[in-house]
Amino acid sequence: MVSLCFYFQVHQPFRVKEYKIFDIGSEENYFNDKLNYDIMRKVAHKCYLPMNELLLDLIKKYDSDFKIAFSISGVAIEQMEKYAPDVLESFKKLAQTGCVEFLSETYYHSLSFLYSKEEFKQQVEMHRQKVLEHFNYVPQVFRNTELIYRNDLAHFIEELGFKGIVAEGWEKYLDWRSPNFVYHPAGSNRNIGLLLKNYKLSDDIAFRFSNKEWGDFPLTTEKFSNWVNDLNGSGEVINLFMDYETFGEHQWEESGIFEFMKHLPSEILKHPDNNFITPSEAIDRFDKRDDIDVPDYLSWADSERDLSAWLGNKMQDEACYEIFNLEGDVKSLGDEEMISKWRKLTTSDHFYYMCTKFWDDGDVHKYFSCYESPYDAYIYFMNALRDLEKRLESKK
Repeated sequence: MVSLCFYFQVHQPFRVKEYKIFDIGSEENYFNDKLNYDIMRKVAHKCYLPMNELLLDLIKKYDSDFKIAFSISGVAIEQMEKYAPDVLESFKKLAQTGCVEFLSETYYHSLSFLYSKEEFKQQVEMHRQKVLEHFNYVPQVFRNTELIYRNDLAHFIEELGFKGIVAEGWEKYLDWRSPNFVYHPAGSNRNIGLLLKNYKLSDDIAFRFSNKEWGDFPLTTEKFSNWVNDLNGSGEVINLFMDYETFGEHQWEESGIFEFMKHLPSEILKHPDNNFITPSEAIDRFDKRDDIDVPDYLSWADSERDLSAWLGNKMQDEACYEIFNLEGDVKSLGDEEMISKWRKLTTSDHFYYMCTKFWDDGDVHKYFSCYESPYDAYIYFMNALRDLEKRLESKK
């Protein structure tokens, strides 16, 4: 028997506008409202609305035999509230089916666990309340920003009452083991389950689907289903974790990605031992096979799968350190509007845009960035941060 566990990440940051040095002290809004609106509406048209409709049709067609999971950042939900209420309503319709699980994460899609456990805890609780408000669901499984993971994060999450956590299934930490089982985080109290992404099969859909140079192009539902069937007897759960924008945004509709997803369930379910499952169901259903020891930070970003996508150069290190260093001053004032601005500046994307990597990883960072260069991303961010510092000082 093998179960497929689909989890989709939904996130949109509040992007910093071209905040010039001359704006410091005179411009209170740090964010590019028009760009954020335009991107949300573009992705809504290309991905969120058509894909949500497709998934809703699949759930109705297969009933409880087809299940999926989402993690939607708090800042993405805020933008849906503001710019795309039709998208938010479509996610609510999916939630009402009972076949969709919602995962927990940091509200601001931040790196807070690295800098402030208290801020991290507050953001997790904020996100939990936001999910409950809109989807009437209390998350039981946690995913950290960009699947950043380490043993101590699992222990911390276990203490917060979560039953599971998800991470990248990389060979460096798996050794001979397969990602297609449920595991324990090393050193945990053994009450929490660890689900590991099968990155090869996930990336076949998320990254290679439209690549005509790929040896397995084109990827058909029959071919993918055969790969899944080949794992029967040597795995229990195949975790297919990917950005939701894979559908229609990263892989355009013309590539056939929607048709692929439309027909995949029927191909998978042809095998009597196959089914679809949510993360919490996988943790409840399957025995935990072994301890997985991840002593260093692991993520799903770039070829290194570490923190270098966000903290790989001096610009990133300085920007990230300085924004989190303001936590005490910001919170001591009790100004909710200022706290919200500060927290939006902790979103990991800002530091991702400052990356100066080359080759394939650099191309990916450039694709996602709205700036001419990593240096522009750094300058505009730091100018906004200086204004925030100036306003904090004036209120003391």
